[in-house]
Amino acid sequence: MYRIRIMKITKNIGMLLLAVYLIIDGLLGFGLNLGPAIFLLYLVALASGIFILVGKSQLRSVLGQCFQK
Repeated sequence: MYRIRIMKITKNIGMLLLAVYLIIDGLLGFGLNLGPAIFLLYLVALASGIFILVGKSQLRSVLGQCFQK
């Protein structure tokens, strides 16, 4: 009997955004034309860099302080 393994997706938002950025950037190399929406790609890259630098634990504490009463 064969066992099928399911791929685990990372819970780190920075790495997830980096993966999305790299996939879209790779598609641009094959001729995908986003036109003015290319600006969104820059925002994804910026957000992923910030999330990776800040880190998951620090981000939770900062967001927790922001949303407390």
